[in-house]
Amino acid sequence: MKNGKPTWWSRPSTTSTGTPADTPAGPSEPATDDSDFTLAAPASAPVDVTKSEPVEPAGAVEPAAAPVEPETEAEAPVVQPGAPAVAPEPVPEAVAAPAPEAPPVAAHAPVAEAAPAHVPVTPQTAPQAPQAPQAPLHAPDPYATPPYGEPGPWAPAPPVQRPVPPPAPAAAAVPPAGPVPPATPAYDPWGAQPLAPAEGSKAPRKPRRGLALAGALAFALVTGVIGGGVGAYIERNGGLTTVELPQADAKDIGRAPDSVAGIAAKALPSVVTIHVSGSGSSGTGTGFVLDTSGHILTNNHVVDAAASSGEISVTFSNGESAAAKLIGRDTGYDLAVIRVSGVSGLKPLPLGNSENVRVGDPVVAIGAPFDLSNTVTSGIISAKERPITAGGEKGDGSDVSYVDALQTDAPINPGNSGGPLVDTNAEVIGINSAIRAAGNGSGGEGGGGQAGSIGLGFAIPINQGKRVAEELINTGKATHPVIGVSLDMRYTGDGARVGDKAKGGTSSVTPGGPADKAGIEPGDIITKVDGQRVHSGEELIVKIRSHRPGDTLELTLTRNGKEQTKTLTLGSSTGA
Repeated sequence: MKNGKPTWWSRPSTTSTGTPADTPAGPSEPATDDSDFTLAAPASAPVDVTKSEPVEPAGAVEPAAAPVEPETEAEAPVVQPGAPAVAPEPVPEAVAAPAPEAPPVAAHAPVAEAAPAHVPVTPQTAPQAPQAPQAPLHAPDPYATPPYGEPGPWAPAPPVQRPVPPPAPAAAAVPPAGPVPPATPAYDPWGAQPLAPAEGSKAPRKPRRGLALAGALAFALVTGVIGGGVGAYIERNGGLTTVELPQADAKDIGRAPDSVAGIAAKALPSVVTIHVSGSGSSGTGTGFVLDTSGHILTNNHVVDAAASSGEISVTFSNGESAAAKLIGRDTGYDLAVIRVSGVSGLKPLPLGNSENVRVGDPVVAIGAPFDLSNTVTSGIISAKERPITAGGEKGDGSDVSYVDALQTDAPINPGNSGGPLVDTNAEVIGINSAIRAAGNGSGGEGGGGQAGSIGLGFAIPINQGKRVAEELINTGKATHPVIGVSLDMRYTGDGARVGDKAKGGTSSVTPGGPADKAGIEPGDIITKVDGQRVHSGEELIVKIRSHRPGDTLELTLTRNGKEQTKTLTLGSSTGA
């Protein structure tokens, strides 16, 4: 028995030369016999004498005082009663390996009872006839490494036995002389649990450095994941809380009256957007309130579709709408007056004086370009007394207008027609009427599919607009100043030439008219009006219509190569 476990085999320990090793000097511990663990058959059961293995009583131990020989591979034969004696065969010498020190036998350990009388046991020290060794089941293991070494003798499974009464206590075994080695823990190669530390020894402390390192790594991993998530959230949402951007408090900040904002604030309540439909066409334009009676001034080409029949509606800057009717219009001046009824709280837009305008003065244009109502643009007066003609879509000249216009670079687009051009006092100085489009000539917004603004806008001076508006409101028609001549519009030279004959073959100078009284004759070329140069028949008409009937003009003309000056008083005709 080794270390508390049965030993089914043992091999002699050899030196490196293969010779038996010397037995260590000194008293040796008693060897433990493998037969200590042989189960004894019950007293009532018969003994099988056909088996070669010895059967010993369970729990039998060697006497403590008897010397025990070293353990060998040969086992003592069992002598059965009545069997003939067999001479012992010589056993090959083998050097016994130093047996491991057995644990001391406690003084209180019980001594096993003697074997039953019918099962004689021969002491191991007595010479017995050896039994023939059995052939090993496996080849010897050259490395002698348990449990894969040389197999032990054949050991059949013991029969099932009933529990045997515990043996009577025996005399305490006397421990051998010498120091008692400390008890060593049993080694179980098949055990699943770790061995418990021996009594009196301290259990090895587990290293904590590895645990600390593992904890630090786990903490770093967790904090990294959390930090990454928080960082991604902050990056996507701009912070952990709702973003609130700084903003100035709402307050009423005053604007200078002559600033664009100040001008727009005063003028916008008086500006309206006009929608017209009729005669198979429709249009959008702008107008402004003239008085509290509901009269609104606009361009003729804005309301031309509703001249004979149609509908006109007006939308104020506050979004309220009202129906309107046509009061009067004039194609020569391109002006018209409409009126709304049943509307209270109208705010007229004050009228300025176009004679006070100077080139470079700041101006603001208000209108509904492309039906975008309440649009405000700003610029300056680019030029004055710009003679322009607009219209002419009908082909007979009845819709042509002649305007001695104010030129501005304030953006004016289709839909601005009829809207006010105001100065820094928010007073009207012109009525926006025409634009110059690239590659499309000059003309009103109602003709020819005009393009957008290129900074060349034209407005009818308010002085002319005021006179025509008053006549349209009072009589429904406007009067035109005339000099009483027919001009040759095909003349290509410089100036305006008086024609030889009028339509129908009559004289080109109206008998008794202003020109006839002033001494103007057919074929004369008029080059100046009140000292201002004219280069064509259109420009002469524009200059004359910029005045009122009854005004006195000074005309400079050329006759037969000689320059002459004539003074006349303008006559009057009723416009269409």
